[in-house]
Amino acid sequence: MPADVALWGILAAATVYGFQDAGTPSPVLGLLLPLAVLAVAVPLSRHRPGAAVVLVNGMCALGLADAATPANAQVLSLAVLSCLLGARVAEARGPLLMLVGCLAVDVMMCAVLRVQPVWWFYTLAVLPAALLLPWLAGRYVRGRRELVREGWRLAQRLEERQHLVAERARLAERADIAADMHDSLGHALSLVALRAGALELSPDLTDRDRADLAGLRGTIADAVEHLRETVAVLHDAPDPTPASDPAPDPAPDRETGATAAGPAHDTVEDLVARAVAFGVPVRWERRGTAPTLSPLVERGLYRIVQEALTNALKHAPGGAIRLRITHRTDRTHVSVVNDAPTGAVTAAEGPAKEPTAGIGGRGLTGLRERVTVLGGTLRTGPHEGGFRVTADLPHQVTSRPRPRGASRAPSPRTGIAAPESSARLAVARGAARRRYAAAIAAPVVAAAFFVPAAVLLAWQLTTSALPPSRFDELTPGRPRAELTPLLPDRPYPYPPDHARSAPRPPGTTCEFYRSGRDLLDEVDLYRLCWSEDRLVAKDTVPVKNQ
Repeated sequence: MPADVALWGILAAATVYGFQDAGTPSPVLGLLLPLAVLAVAVPLSRHRPGAAVVLVNGMCALGLADAATPANAQVLSLAVLSCLLGARVAEARGPLLMLVGCLAVDVMMCAVLRVQPVWWFYTLAVLPAALLLPWLAGRYVRGRRELVREGWRLAQRLEERQHLVAERARLAERADIAADMHDSLGHALSLVALRAGALELSPDLTDRDRADLAGLRGTIADAVEHLRETVAVLHDAPDPTPASDPAPDPAPDRETGATAAGPAHDTVEDLVARAVAFGVPVRWERRGTAPTLSPLVERGLYRIVQEALTNALKHAPGGAIRLRITHRTDRTHVSVVNDAPTGAVTAAEGPAKEPTAGIGGRGLTGLRERVTVLGGTLRTGPHEGGFRVTADLPHQVTSRPRPRGASRAPSPRTGIAAPESSARLAVARGAARRRYAAAIAAPVVAAAFFVPAAVLLAWQLTTSALPPSRFDELTPGRPRAELTPLLPDRPYPYPPDHARSAPRPPGTTCEFYRSGRDLLDEVDLYRLCWSEDRLVAKDTVPVKNQ
């Protein structure tokens, strides 16, 4: 790829410059081999960035065998590929173990070659910085890039979800219309059908009048059936919102009754009185002091009674209906029980039974959902040959249950469920912050470990340097007291083995001093041999054993 070719060109130019500056006698080891390794490592870093770092670190380890200096141009390549490793690999544990392994190889190479302290300083300070710091920088860049990408992805998801929520609101409105049609129009038509059936039994009517009433009752029954089919079509509209998307709250007008077919402020007493006026045998009582109910609870109580009366008129015409409302300290209990049909009215024949699933079960299903939203419970079922509907409602609505299919956890501070997008964005931000903290903390920790050792080594190297001019002033045979002003503060503590084993005058103790202050280059050593605090001999020990 063009990017790989460009990267190889930059690193190759740095390698060529380093080769010319070092003056390495072997072009194969100093130039051709590094260029070949880079030609393999650069494209390999796209799919196997860890292997690319290992290859280049091997070139740096070979540089430790150079007698002139351990530094070479491959340190730059090592830093670049380590940065690519952090940017291209999301995992942290594997790459970190690999980097530690590379440092272990470098340290083992120093131990095997028995290199000088400068080489150790280079291995313990420069190479770790070239491996770890760029890797952390690459991880931080990757974290920022993922954060931006996740932000755009979430923005797209939110835009799509807006369309889904709008469609969901439209379908919810259709369901609300269906519920109101079922609750209000179904109840009113049932009362009209019951009244028509009762008029058929009047002795003052002619046969023609009874036939007309029978036709009217049949027409009303057909209208109720068509209404139920329409409700089924409106209620069963497909839901486009995924299960994980938050469901919108029920429409306020449905809960408050502002758009219901009946009067907005119609009460249970008005409902029962209207049913009695139509000839429905309802006996009801209220126990306890009527509390101040939430508008949602008050409307829910109205719907429970309305639905129970409607089902009783439909499935048990002529049967007695007993309604009881009991107000307790913090809850209200409602019980509606209807007896079996008497057979006197034939508008809707059949035994009392719970509406089955399908079109006929819409009322109780919607009623159960309404009661659940209010925080109450609803029970329905056969009772002594008839049917019973009981509900338990709180006086005030304090909380709403989590929407079906939602997997969000409430916030501990606000108690409101956090959106999924916010949670995912928080995770991405947390990962980016951790990478940023690691990119700052790692150099601080590394500096706390390596800087004292590096400062100590530099202090030992610089304070043990003896300038050549002063070395020339040292005359054998003079006592130490006279020569002390010309000597450094302390001797060089790390002479090579060949310097320690060099022949010395019998009965003398020799000390070594560096001939220069260069920290990254090996210089010749001066050896001073003393006998009873008197200088006996002085000579120069080459940096490399001849």
